[in-house]
Amino acid sequence: MNKYRRRTALVGVGALTAGLLLTAPQPASAANLIRNPGFETAGTGDMPYCWEKSGWGDNDFTFTTTNDAHTGGKAMKVELTRRVDGDRKALITESAECAPVVTPGKQYDLGLWYKTTTPDAAITLFRHDATAGWQYWTDLKTLDLAGDWTEATVRTPEVPAGTDRISWGVSVYGTGSATTDDYRMDQVPDPVLPPQCTGTAEQCANGKWDVLPTRNPVRSMHSVVLHNGKVLLIAGSGNDESMFKAGTFTSAVYDPANGSYKVVPTPKDMFCAGHVQLQDGRVLVMSGNKGYPSADGRVGYQGYKDSYIFDPATETYTKTNDMNDGHWYPSATVLGNGDVISFGGLKEDSTGSVTAELFSEAEQRWLPIWKVNQTWSYWGLYPSMILMQDGRLFYSGSHVFGNNIPGTGSAIYDYGANTTTQVPGLQKKDERDQSASVLLPPAQDQKVLTLGGGNIDSNPEANRLTDIIDLKQPNPSYVAGPPIPQGTVDLGNGPVPQTGNQGKMYVSAVLLPDGKVLETGGALHNRANPVYETSIFDPGSETFDPVAADPEARGYHSSAFLLPDGRVMTTGDNPGNGSWNHDVSVYSPPYLFKGPRPAITSVIDTEWNYGDTQRITVDRPIAKAELIRPAAVTHSSDPNQRFVDLPLSVDGNNVDLNVTSNPNLAPPGWYMLFAVDANGVPSVAKWVHLQGPQALKATDAAAHVHDFADSPEGKVAGPGKKRTSQKVSPTISGCDRHYGSINVCVPTGFPAEVKKTTAARCEWLKANDYGRLKVNGKDDPLRLDRNGDGIACGKGDMRRS
Repeated sequence: MNKYRRRTALVGVGALTAGLLLTAPQPASAANLIRNPGFETAGTGDMPYCWEKSGWGDNDFTFTTTNDAHTGGKAMKVELTRRVDGDRKALITESAECAPVVTPGKQYDLGLWYKTTTPDAAITLFRHDATAGWQYWTDLKTLDLAGDWTEATVRTPEVPAGTDRISWGVSVYGTGSATTDDYRMDQVPDPVLPPQCTGTAEQCANGKWDVLPTRNPVRSMHSVVLHNGKVLLIAGSGNDESMFKAGTFTSAVYDPANGSYKVVPTPKDMFCAGHVQLQDGRVLVMSGNKGYPSADGRVGYQGYKDSYIFDPATETYTKTNDMNDGHWYPSATVLGNGDVISFGGLKEDSTGSVTAELFSEAEQRWLPIWKVNQTWSYWGLYPSMILMQDGRLFYSGSHVFGNNIPGTGSAIYDYGANTTTQVPGLQKKDERDQSASVLLPPAQDQKVLTLGGGNIDSNPEANRLTDIIDLKQPNPSYVAGPPIPQGTVDLGNGPVPQTGNQGKMYVSAVLLPDGKVLETGGALHNRANPVYETSIFDPGSETFDPVAADPEARGYHSSAFLLPDGRVMTTGDNPGNGSWNHDVSVYSPPYLFKGPRPAITSVIDTEWNYGDTQRITVDRPIAKAELIRPAAVTHSSDPNQRFVDLPLSVDGNNVDLNVTSNPNLAPPGWYMLFAVDANGVPSVAKWVHLQGPQALKATDAAAHVHDFADSPEGKVAGPGKKRTSQKVSPTISGCDRHYGSINVCVPTGFPAEVKKTTAARCEWLKANDYGRLKVNGKDDPLRLDRNGDGIACGKGDMRRS
């Protein structure tokens, strides 16, 4: 956000800069850290000493130093009489003289007394970064309407690295007023108890993997964590044409409580569909596989228009109305109003769909195409479309199969304006096939991490690249992050250490309740050469910590996701030879070996609204709490995964949690609520239902939305010319269908180190357990049947190579 667009300060820019450079930060003390907390000392202008006017947007406002005080003779009143957008606030002056000194990694308790005539007022924080200067940090608490003086308290998150001072105040972002007085700020004491290792030294440092005794009964490639704690595992035909021809479509419901699986009837081939949780916790499943490619490779996969809703209560599917197009491999992003938007995938005729689809939460149906804004753009397959805090969508550049979209490979899409703005900086944008992207914790920070990937067309070795973007910046751009740590790779003769720039595609990324990200699984090439490596990414330090690796291969059609007990479950692997890994692994992160876990002993109310303050009780002190949206993951993609910080107000074992007023940060639905102690040890989750949005009911107000990414300089494009589809190669899945059965994937492009000879290619296929391969038809584009006997890589073919 541009500092001078968001606020009008009374302090001169030169004086502010000089003050910051010449005054050394002083250590925090036990005393109130706020200068002039009750506005009693006059300043040089029309604001009290150490306070300044701030705000942005189209609104009419007044700032008044009033004698209607809580104590003493002065208080501050901020009032909006008209608002289109933006806010107004009285802030602690952003100077070395006035802004309180803070210590990175510490937390602070903030308090004030207030009266309000609007439900749209919130405690807002700014921080001074030693490199980037002053910037918006986060909103902490929405203030309830109060006609009499009322106390508000809240605890900050841990102060980010590089921060030396903060400024804060009350933002008014709806018509009405907030009068405040008697501000207070105190540093939270350090925790008393150090972590206690309860496992082996290896487990405490790197966690532990267990392979479960009961195997997954279905070839599932879709995993959805349900709000009853169970897991929906969708297979459809499971990438097995014989099951497709037999009409054998399967799903299973896994219960982590007892380790059981229940296979449930599945009406259509939901192989490679899209899915997302609706506001009420049911699962919307869109499209799937209408038909496999033809044996001669002339027709590719086909997506059907059908859509279904899975009900966790009855464990049954119910059909919705049809989509406007078929969408094999569609995106699925839930919006702040509960609607679902979907892009990309393949149509019924195997061409690429250019139709955007919108499922209406209010109408419970897919809207007709004329009611949905269209760019007529082809976004590819499983494009990662992440909802931003202002309702726009960030296409991260993660996708499935082949090259990225034209341009920079990343973009911001504004549905209301129907414009697309390119975002620069993504490294090797055409080698991010089957990479993973995730909105980093907390969602309020608006940072996205993209990691790994390859390209199944050219089939180079997968990369170690990571890229991080801060969508709070006015002109956001990806910057290079640290490389993914290397593990071992199985090149056909057992695992060996990775070398050079070898990384992985088919990456899984999972948000953890301690605020970090687990990345695991992957492979070096198209459906071949599994990589055994797992690490934990810390968003604060932007570093990876290698931990214990999943002992099972987890490449194509694998999934990883967070369970409500804080463990991570991984399933699947479908290499090119057509086999399937039915073993299931569960990872216990190091935080589960750091001593007793805190417990949420009660949740006063499980039905939450935006802007609420919700009380829980805990059995011992906690440092933070958050909502984590349950997984709906497939093919390395879960754009709805998010970790939403809940600032605390602490009174012994009673903890009040402050819920964001912005539904774009936490779209309506069921969430896992975790409480985490100072050592990063999480509780078992409780389920809460976030609905509303209460903060948006007033006709003259909106959620407290800041103008992040407000001036991107990339190429802007409006809707293109209306068209029916995008032509797509039938070999888009990277498989040459001239060889073997339909569920066998002989790569169209072999790894670069494999010589372009029959012998070398056949040796690679043998090393990867392809077995006997029949040639489909008379064409032999890869020269694997040199003697023309209809069998690829036979003895006669090797002699002729």
